[in-house]
Amino acid sequence: MTIQRTRPFGQKYAFVVAGVIFLALLAAAGVRAAPGVLILPLGKAFGWSRDTISLSAALGIFLYGMVGPFAAALMQAVGVRRTLIGALVLMAVSISASAWMTQPWHLMVTWGLFSGIGSGCVAIVLGATVVNRWFVTHRGLIMGLLTASTATGTLAFLPALAAIAEHGGWRPVVWTVAAGCALLIPLAWWLLPERPSDIGLRPYGATEDEVDTAPRRNLLSIALGTLAAASKQRTFWFLFATFFICGFTTNGLIGTHFIAMCGDHGIPEVRAAGLLAMMGAFDLVGTTLSGWLTDRYDPRKLLFVYYGLRGLSLIWLPYSDFSFASLSLFGMFYGLDWIATVPPTLRLATEAFGDRDAPVVFGWVAAGHQVGAASAAFFAGALRTQSGNYLQPFVVAGITGLIAAGLALMINRRARLQPALQAG
Repeated sequence: MTIQRTRPFGQKYAFVVAGVIFLALLAAAGVRAAPGVLILPLGKAFGWSRDTISLSAALGIFLYGMVGPFAAALMQAVGVRRTLIGALVLMAVSISASAWMTQPWHLMVTWGLFSGIGSGCVAIVLGATVVNRWFVTHRGLIMGLLTASTATGTLAFLPALAAIAEHGGWRPVVWTVAAGCALLIPLAWWLLPERPSDIGLRPYGATEDEVDTAPRRNLLSIALGTLAAASKQRTFWFLFATFFICGFTTNGLIGTHFIAMCGDHGIPEVRAAGLLAMMGAFDLVGTTLSGWLTDRYDPRKLLFVYYGLRGLSLIWLPYSDFSFASLSLFGMFYGLDWIATVPPTLRLATEAFGDRDAPVVFGWVAAGHQVGAASAAFFAGALRTQSGNYLQPFVVAGITGLIAAGLALMINRRARLQPALQAG
């Protein structure tokens, strides 16, 4: 469906589009963050163990990533606008339905299955698709901002959600998150054109009119065919491996278990959620700065620094005294590095696979991120149940961060697009 209305701001309308996507990514990330707040309230209300609740969070995170490449293909087939609105509807309905859950499988279906599918359509691949369509210049900076929204949404809403859970229980948390998704539906319908050319514009920074190629309609062919071609390059596997570790060391571990870990040390939920919110604020700065740096420096060296410092910080945390000062120091440092890895990773993917196919390829790379996150969410919960503390999962995660730092330097920036990917 082509939008015929003219829009204000001229070429700068691309920033309005980026703003809408920023809010959508914020909401989807908030959906994925909420299970971290619900672990303790659901345990008290139903007597469910942490590994059971962690399994539902892991399922949601896993689908959040695995849906990504198919969502990128769906955006090519039916459009970004329709895909986004459908995903927001699915999230709002499934999360609302969880207000009546009484069994663990209800949690798996609502917060795991359906919200995972919906949030997977409103993930990093959405930002990559929109950046490649609407911007020619400042791509790294804009992708940094959009990426920051995913971590900011994961972390910034947690103090409010934790306060709601503390005073009203888990159901008000459910209604709050569902309402946030529902409110974005009319905004996306009104403000999001499909392409710049639909409203008579060029992509921001372009000197020539956009050339619209005929859309490829076969969803599975787009997603799986692109994977088959990309997987022939070592660049793809290095990007996939490092992003797997990125997920393993961020939202799967810290995003899901940090509040519960602090609870083990006598720190109230609201205070722990406040520390996560502080990480979100610093992430907004760190990831945006990472986008600016990506436009100027070798992205492989940036990834080496990001993963190396993250690994060291995770190894240090369980040995700290969990005082306000040490946790604040960790929150500031770790927040700057939370997902600063995304702009350099997208740039490397775009260099290797081209503007058209990079969003789908990046969708598969992002799937690795969420598989890693899902693994950490379940792995940490299971080890906590068995050992009674979080020492082992944090040390293991820190070691994987150091491994990712080494892998980043092995990525070949001179990789070129395979013919199979260029085929229409």
